[in-house]
Amino acid sequence: MNSIEHYFDWAATSPVDSDIAKESLEESLINWGNPSSIHSIGKTANEVLTQARHRAAKSIGVSSDNIYFTSGGTESDHLALLSVLSKPVKGRILISSIEHPALREEAEAIKKLGWEVISLQADKDGIITPENVVEYLTNDTYLVTVMAVNNETGVIQPIYKIADAINKWSQGRRKPKFHVDCVQAAGKIPLNLSYKGIDSAALSSHKICGPRGIGILYLKDPIDSFLRGGGQEKGIRSGTENLFGALAFSKCLERYYMQEGKDKSNFEFKEDYSNEFLEKISKLKGTTIIPPSRMEKKELFSPYVIQAAFKNIPGKVMLRALDAKGFSISTGSACSARKNKRPVLEAMHINSDLQETSVRFSFGPHSTKEGIEDLYQAVKEINEQFN
Repeated sequence: MNSIEHYFDWAATSPVDSDIAKESLEESLINWGNPSSIHSIGKTANEVLTQARHRAAKSIGVSSDNIYFTSGGTESDHLALLSVLSKPVKGRILISSIEHPALREEAEAIKKLGWEVISLQADKDGIITPENVVEYLTNDTYLVTVMAVNNETGVIQPIYKIADAINKWSQGRRKPKFHVDCVQAAGKIPLNLSYKGIDSAALSSHKICGPRGIGILYLKDPIDSFLRGGGQEKGIRSGTENLFGALAFSKCLERYYMQEGKDKSNFEFKEDYSNEFLEKISKLKGTTIIPPSRMEKKELFSPYVIQAAFKNIPGKVMLRALDAKGFSISTGSACSARKNKRPVLEAMHINSDLQETSVRFSFGPHSTKEGIEDLYQAVKEINEQFN
């Protein structure tokens, strides 16, 4: 029987913090009015929403004026990306080749409208370098987007160095907006979204023990939103506000988010557990860690995500075999799981055999030393059957 201790697909979603969910639900049941209504019931609900916004902003380390509640990480990414469509003249967008489908697929749709979309290629470690970004900047570049932590390999991108490089290039020129998808970074690595040069960022509640259907778009400055409607969230994200979600997400950020300079988060688990697991599986016959350089450059990767390929064992076979033993893992992004494609690994020039046999292990605060050891033993047993 599956247990939380044997759940290793935290990058796909996390279990909801039941205390926060119950408290937030009770509060939203009491304050059930539409926050945009101007009668007293609506005003009371709006006050609660405002408190949630302030709580989220304080946790992230930004002004509440910079916080916009959305339906999740995908919509937050879309709002930032689609804002370019409000520009009077078409231009260029730079997007990293290892972005989440929320950005990668939407950029392809924008490309069909006549925009120039440049895919920034990752190096052998899966990193987008500042030099690579600057190489493709032009006077008609409106947006650059590079994720903070890759959802498949765990590689940490140098977002602050990229922001510095864009700022330096932009001296005397119009600066393109720099958007960062922080969905896999929030709560797991220290973040400083107020860093000069970061213009927008996407966060998702269900990755840090909050409910699904709620996210945040951080905006340094307001944008001209391409999506229009009733004008909620100061016209950036129209639609009746999700008070329960905003309450729960703000409390999860308060409990789990890690601002830069903060030593730890309640979300964390011991990095040693992950590194020990990494070392053990790397010694199994026919195993390849992706990228291989991770073994010598662990500091460049989030300990929460490990990608590995097991010779002669298709990823889906490993997934099903582990599932039969009560362990939950994935073959990559849950959003791409049914497409049988590994665009992130393709972008890193990982050969097709490794792509087919690779799986993702991802961890969270309920991942214990004992549970991870159980996982290793199960992987070892399956691997020995094929190798």
